[in-house]
Amino acid sequence: MTESTAARKPRRSAGSKATGTTGTKAGATGAKAGTTGTKRTTRTAAAQKGSETELVQLLTPEGERVETAGNSAYAEYAAFVADITPDELRGLYRDMVLTRRFDAEATALQRQGELGLWASLLGQEAAQIGSGRATREDDYVFPTYREHGVAWCRGVDPTNLLGMFRGVNNGGWDPNSNNFHLYTIVIGSQALHATGYAMGITKDGADSAVIAYFGDGASSQGDVSEAFNFAAVYNAPVVFFCQNNQWAISESNEKQTRVPLYQRAQGFGFPGVRVDGNDALACLAVTRWALERARRGEGPALIEAYTYRMGAHTTSDDPSRYRHDDERAAWEAKDPILRLRRFLESANHADEGFFAELEAESETLGKRVREVVRAMPDPDRFAIFENVYADGHALVDEERAQFAAYQASFAEAEGV
Repeated sequence: MTESTAARKPRRSAGSKATGTTGTKAGATGAKAGTTGTKRTTRTAAAQKGSETELVQLLTPEGERVETAGNSAYAEYAAFVADITPDELRGLYRDMVLTRRFDAEATALQRQGELGLWASLLGQEAAQIGSGRATREDDYVFPTYREHGVAWCRGVDPTNLLGMFRGVNNGGWDPNSNNFHLYTIVIGSQALHATGYAMGITKDGADSAVIAYFGDGASSQGDVSEAFNFAAVYNAPVVFFCQNNQWAISESNEKQTRVPLYQRAQGFGFPGVRVDGNDALACLAVTRWALERARRGEGPALIEAYTYRMGAHTTSDDPSRYRHDDERAAWEAKDPILRLRRFLESANHADEGFFAELEAESETLGKRVREVVRAMPDPDRFAIFENVYADGHALVDEERAQFAAYQASFAEAEGV
């Protein structure tokens, strides 16, 4: 795998500039969405604007640095990226470009029948790369099934993510090699796993931290609330990173919550903050803040990365059935990759040679992904019946026999 140029930052001392807060100011969530006869939902421009005010943002959609002087909340987080170098900024950009290229290739491979399913991260690159690059090597990550960018940051070969989606393995990598847990399909359960792990490393006397990823839909699961409560009561060094991409499959945010998601942390007794999830620099800064306070023994924090799922929930989903194109168009104008590119260009941190070289590298990555997937074996159609019960089960045997007969019917039809 190609190593990223965005090196991990060394750990800050206990005298770090961050002090921890009870959450930044945030505007209310968008107004109730109107519906159309086709059951698609859209938000008004005013609602969109209202939901984006007072986010922690260090780069505007136009790629300009936000002035943090006089804004204590912004300045506190900006301190965590005050010493970031042009090389590290180029590394963040490279990470996002290559992650998007890998994601596009995986989507195409699913459409070609090479993968059974794929969950795209399109539009969420900044949230994942920014937060992923904030982690230390000894931190532990608990992902969902969409954290391809975080996996990249943790050094997991992207081709190892694809075996599960092809049906040839149950994960594809050793979690302990990269401190990156296997993808979790059960919605929200990884928040409890992360909390338990964080409680464990505290007992071991480690000064590392844990980060759990989940979506806005998972925030409605009881497991997440239970994880919040355990983490708060036991002061666990865990960061809850919610990528609020506005849609839990076809359910909009307005149908899930009456308050901004980050405010839920207050009810459990720990800080919450909403960050612009399309701003890689802000995501890096806020996640560094949360991880460092966790390592210092100050307990959990909740980060709500306010972003947008540009594509379908998975390749089995059709978002045109429940949302309008104009909503996506409004978010495309805030594209996380374009935003950072504009900043790199305006600050003279990157030239055309850099972008051309990166484009060639992304094509090389896409070619390698295609070759690796097409060289994988076909999935064993009967593997689903294995390891369901330790000693076998009559009902599973019956279902296996029915499936075998069903498969055999195709061979019989071809022989007719």
